[in-house]
Amino acid sequence: MSDQRRHVCAEFQRRFGRPPEWLAVAPGRVNLIGEHVDYCGGFVLPMAIERFTMVAAALRPADAGHVARVVSTAMGREACLPLRAAASPLAAEDAWARYVQGVIAGFHERGADVPAFDALIDSTVPLGGGLSSSASLEVAMATLLAALSATEMKPLDLARLCQRAEHDYAGVPCGMMDQCASTLCVEGHLLLLDCRSLEATPVAFTRDDLLVLVANTNVRHSLGDGEYARRRSDCEAAARMLDVPLLRDATLADVMAARERLGPRAFARARHVVTEIERTQRAVAAIGAGNWAEVGSLMAASHASLRDDYEVSCRELDLLVELAASEPGVVGARMTGGGFGGCTVTLVEADRAAGVMDRMARGYRDCAGRECTMFTTRPAAGAMAQRLG
Repeated sequence: MSDQRRHVCAEFQRRFGRPPEWLAVAPGRVNLIGEHVDYCGGFVLPMAIERFTMVAAALRPADAGHVARVVSTAMGREACLPLRAAASPLAAEDAWARYVQGVIAGFHERGADVPAFDALIDSTVPLGGGLSSSASLEVAMATLLAALSATEMKPLDLARLCQRAEHDYAGVPCGMMDQCASTLCVEGHLLLLDCRSLEATPVAFTRDDLLVLVANTNVRHSLGDGEYARRRSDCEAAARMLDVPLLRDATLADVMAARERLGPRAFARARHVVTEIERTQRAVAAIGAGNWAEVGSLMAASHASLRDDYEVSCRELDLLVELAASEPGVVGARMTGGGFGGCTVTLVEADRAAGVMDRMARGYRDCAGRECTMFTTRPAAGAMAQRLG
């Protein structure tokens, strides 16, 4: 993180001609298990990763206009956003700034007095990889605005504000997992999140000899293209047919008994959700008991369910999971995130990680005809902001 911090501060100085006064940091996340159940009120088990969105900022002169001038290093673009009036719709090439726009709108609705500022955004969270680059951007910006405006916000309230920004400004009807992970995670711990009550429980990652290996297929996906919304609609339809508020309230017996009434698609979606919720709860118990072999089996079953019942995997994700599962020292592997590309998550013994990564990269190149990118991480801490100087 220290290298990125120096880079962000230097780039801010170069771009704006003065040093930054504030730095806000929010991590991406990877989900160990519990996929596509957050919007069904289920249980998820994410962790913050050692990849971060950083926002360096400084107040603007009083006569410079009440706006936020925001620069993205990834996009190489600048957006000028009003702080006290409704902003015009942004052009497609500035879609990244819609997340910032949504966060600013959330603070405006709360009556927060956000001063005019310049900001530079830099991120090491891979874009479009299912590691919550959007949530880390939202949370980093919201953490900054809370600091700039001296607004006291509970972490869950900040996460809700960021979720609404994604709904209203990016058009993605996401659950709360990503934003909660970026705000609530504790270093060295996973986060068991009840997505109905939003009760969050840290779960100690007890094996110091294990690393979390994230492998990116480098197949890009967009959750705004309708597939995410269609899956969510399928689940809502299944819940109505089962006469439950959320699929979280159904049992596997309920789903099996209603198979004909549900029809093939709704049945498959519902079966994934109820079994994935159970797998997540079993995984937490297995981690607490030190039964990591059981964790690995549950990860494999999760991937099969996402591939076959939820139909959000793809050839490249399946290949990376198969390559990892064949390696000695690997505890378990599965796809993670929204799907249709993106990343896999693998638990691997630290002393074997380098060899596993090398062989996975070669196998992926040979079979998929493209490169994958990989990194290892331990569970990181959630968002923070600090005054510089």
